[in-house]
Amino acid sequence: MTIEHKRIAVLGAGQIGAIIAGMLADQGHHVTLADASQAQLALAAGRHFETEIVDASDLDRLRVFLADRDIVVSACPYFLNKGIARIAVETGTHYFDLTEDVATTAYIKQIGAAANVALVPQCGLAPGFICILGADMAARFDTVKTIKMRVGALPLYPTNALRYNVTWSVDGLINEYCNPCEIVFDGQPILVPALEGIESVMIDGVAYEAFNTSGGLGTLTETLAGKVRDMSYKTLRYPGHAEIMKLLLRGLELADDKETMRRILSRSAPFTHKDVVIIFVTGIGEKAGRLEEDSIVLRYDGNEALGAIQLTTAAGCVAMVELFLAGKLPAKGFVRQEDAALADFLATKAGSRLTKESRGADAAQAVYLQDTRNAA
Repeated sequence: MTIEHKRIAVLGAGQIGAIIAGMLADQGHHVTLADASQAQLALAAGRHFETEIVDASDLDRLRVFLADRDIVVSACPYFLNKGIARIAVETGTHYFDLTEDVATTAYIKQIGAAANVALVPQCGLAPGFICILGADMAARFDTVKTIKMRVGALPLYPTNALRYNVTWSVDGLINEYCNPCEIVFDGQPILVPALEGIESVMIDGVAYEAFNTSGGLGTLTETLAGKVRDMSYKTLRYPGHAEIMKLLLRGLELADDKETMRRILSRSAPFTHKDVVIIFVTGIGEKAGRLEEDSIVLRYDGNEALGAIQLTTAAGCVAMVELFLAGKLPAKGFVRQEDAALADFLATKAGSRLTKESRGADAAQAVYLQDTRNAA
């Protein structure tokens, strides 16, 4: 199918936004990358897309900027996305974002009920690709008992006490460490605290810890309501990370002073391209009368040209844009990530990179050392 080239705005010229703009421009779209910072735009100069200074918090300026755009992709911090989505609806611009924020997604769902454009939040890795994988895993069984989703974006060579480098939005990281987390337990959707429910996990001989973080399930708790007994999403980190973050956010009460926490992380956890993304999805259920387990394990290694989190997040977002333009997603209203079929998602130009550039591990090599079937 020949896809008509569109006028696309990408808001936010950070580590992810610039990659999204490049991927879309590579597909022949007329792309403008916009940011409030000229210095940030200068880092992306010389690419085959245009750049323009636009402060996304200035809604009057944003309204003018989006008036002749077919699609807008927000790679801005989550707290700007309510305003961006509202202006997109006003200007008749289809909307995509990378938000993990539950409240922002709820607002977008609300305004999407009467919208004449598509509103597609939560694109990227987690939520995003992981939700499509989780829905596909659930569909493999006649009756689903358990779905576990674990995702980590980590430095290949951790050197600091946190054993962590910031490879995406600092604001998003703090947000998912502070807010309540949705899970399904004994068939009921419930909220559990972030940074709790710690598990020990070993994948390919490397030890990790997994713990609750907010937003990773996207809308899966609603989509799979009444269809799964237990379902959870947890973030993978190197062991010891969660306890340090709990000390900072709870012991020192920096959850109530996020600007200070932001400065600490920005100063002490430098950016790196030498990162790794680990995805582990496992499902248990009945198939043809027999209890079975299935797993998906994927690994992506970053390099100087493109970090792993940049690849997985940008490709996950651009794949959804491709599916929308191909008519394989709803044409208007609120669109869930799991509205995309996994096979269709991986068949897109961007999505195919998540197959070609992965280093999949055998499922048997992913072993839970501590199985914690508990609400926390």
